[in-house]
Amino acid sequence: MRYGLLFSVGSVALAFEAATQSAVDVTRPEQQQRERRAVVKEQEKRAEHASIIEFRGQQAFTEKELRSALKEEITTIEDFGLSPARADDLAFFLEVFYRKHGFTKVNVHYVIESGNRVRLDVTEGPRFMLRTIVFDGNAREPADKLFEYMVGPTRERYSQFEKKLPFVAADMEEGGHLVQRFYVAEGFLDVVVDPPRYKFQEQSSEVDVVVPIHEGRQYFFGSIVFTGQTIYGAEALRGQIVDLLQRPYTDARVEDIPRRLQAYFKARGYYDVKVDASGAPEEAVNGHVPVEITISPGPVYHFDGVTVNGLTRLHPSFVSKRFTRLRGKTYSPDVLDERFRTLMKTGQFNLLQIKPVPVDGHLLRLDISAEEAKSKEFGFWVGFDTYEGALAGVQVGDRDLFGYGRPVTASIEVSQRSYRGEILYQDPFFLDTDFVFTARAAALTFNYDGYTKFELGGRFELSRKITKNDEAALIFSVRRVKITDSEIKPEFLLGPTKYFVNTVGLTNTLDFRESPYVNPRGFLINNTLDVAPSALGSDIEYIRGTMRVGYYLPFGPKPLTPGVVADESTGTPFQRWFQQSSIAFGARVGVIHSLTTSGSDEATAIPIDERFFNGGASTVRSFGERDLGPHDNHGHPVGGEFFTVFNVEYTFPIFGELQGAIFTDAGNLLPTSEEVGLNNMRYAIGAGLRYKLPVGPIRLDYGVNPNPRPDEDFGAFHFSFGFAF
Repeated sequence: MRYGLLFSVGSVALAFEAATQSAVDVTRPEQQQRERRAVVKEQEKRAEHASIIEFRGQQAFTEKELRSALKEEITTIEDFGLSPARADDLAFFLEVFYRKHGFTKVNVHYVIESGNRVRLDVTEGPRFMLRTIVFDGNAREPADKLFEYMVGPTRERYSQFEKKLPFVAADMEEGGHLVQRFYVAEGFLDVVVDPPRYKFQEQSSEVDVVVPIHEGRQYFFGSIVFTGQTIYGAEALRGQIVDLLQRPYTDARVEDIPRRLQAYFKARGYYDVKVDASGAPEEAVNGHVPVEITISPGPVYHFDGVTVNGLTRLHPSFVSKRFTRLRGKTYSPDVLDERFRTLMKTGQFNLLQIKPVPVDGHLLRLDISAEEAKSKEFGFWVGFDTYEGALAGVQVGDRDLFGYGRPVTASIEVSQRSYRGEILYQDPFFLDTDFVFTARAAALTFNYDGYTKFELGGRFELSRKITKNDEAALIFSVRRVKITDSEIKPEFLLGPTKYFVNTVGLTNTLDFRESPYVNPRGFLINNTLDVAPSALGSDIEYIRGTMRVGYYLPFGPKPLTPGVVADESTGTPFQRWFQQSSIAFGARVGVIHSLTTSGSDEATAIPIDERFFNGGASTVRSFGERDLGPHDNHGHPVGGEFFTVFNVEYTFPIFGELQGAIFTDAGNLLPTSEEVGLNNMRYAIGAGLRYKLPVGPIRLDYGVNPNPRPDEDFGAFHFSFGFAF
């Protein structure tokens, strides 16, 4: 049915296109013919320029690899035709490509055989490999650290696991510059790194590199003298830069001192503060450089009014009301930054600029310029999930409902197990407060192993950031659930099969992770508690709580790339590493407890669709989805009232955005909340692949069950999207 739907949509589009085309042919036949002739003429022109490029003598690389390396030059010839200058460029850049892979003595000769045919004769010569790098004169810095800087430009093109690297003279020269920058960043202001010297081995195609280094004296910060109006005292100001002063002296760190102190004063309302810092290495005593810092704080400023321009659809009050409560308060750049980030997260703006402008009486007017993003959106997706199978969906929405920045979206998703429809409405500033109100109405059918359900309901959420890392929410949910088909035997394991359930709950999330979607680092703690009382009209009554804890730690820096530059804030070379390895720890626990009795010794008061399930791509990965825990007489999972999950995963780079993973999982699922604990634990040991995307990884995992029981599989494959936990 999914394919039929896609085909019918495509058919409508094709029919519309055909109808439009017919109208054009009838109303504008001459224009249509002119356009076709222009296309044919352009194709003929490109065919005339198309040249035949022949490679001869290459052995180390395939013709496809060479053409890929010369893609830009070949495109230029195809667009503008062959000439001696462009043929010479082909030969030159082909030599560059070979030299980058260690073919130091390569020679490429071109021959233009006709107006559109060129032959490139390649004499590769031997491929030279880097044997040793010897640093002559490095008394203060270890050779292994300097080695990483020297090979960084070459390492960029090869895996970090590559033991033997090719010798590339241009890379060695660039590596020498990186070594010099490193020394300067460590306070060796007078360092001189001479050009590398090369020794080619006669008996082998290996090269030894010698890098002469004249380190000179290492400088440190000496006496720090503050002049002008310090206001907060020398010790308080020194505390803002103490980490800089504890490191070696560099000009870059001296330049960072004014930025640090200006930020300190501006955070306290001194908008017009001026700070100047100057060091005198020529006056250094035993390598300790005196520094003088001059401070002119100026007056304390306060927020005044707001002006907004650039808006066309969005009402200006959507922006101005975010700053109304600042009037009269002391100026703070952190507060402005927080308001800026909050507005940008709404998705209403492509560009937003907030410029404080001094006005009379030491007041700051906020002049805000905005460029609105497109409010209407349409999207579709296709994918595959190990449990749901193939899936596809479509979404339409308006981010700016009635011009007040309140988004509403409608989506439909179809998979091999389910049909879903949802309408979502959000007010990012509920009643002009910092609360976010979200309303969601949804209907779905889902075919689980053993039963099929239909669900119709709504969810209302009022959330607020308490601090930068702490968010809390109050949730009210209304749902009608019906088990439409079941193979669960005996039937009492289903529990109620048709019921209303209305819940009210609280959630709290402490998220200290950096970049949660790419390389998460730090702690995550999430708690939920909800209750379904009869006072809210629920047919069933229960209390449910869950807790999740995660810790994510990337580690292990990798070699520098050629694009290393000095970092302005620290003076150290900016290190653009390849992917880092990481280790992640996760733990989850949940319990649901009925507030009523079932009326029978055998029947359960908790419906099957309200219970917990375990096993799958994000829990214990040696089991299929929902397959860990109690089953009925036919092997269908029936869920439980208490679960735990523990995960440890180590990921490491393979190539580009591709990563490998090794993991171990543990968890259990117990049938009743009356007896909870860590008994009946099941385990997984496995490995997988990750491909990193900006919004999270695509994952392929296989988990092995180290102690399978007679009714359990040896392991399970999982293909999914996002982090495992």
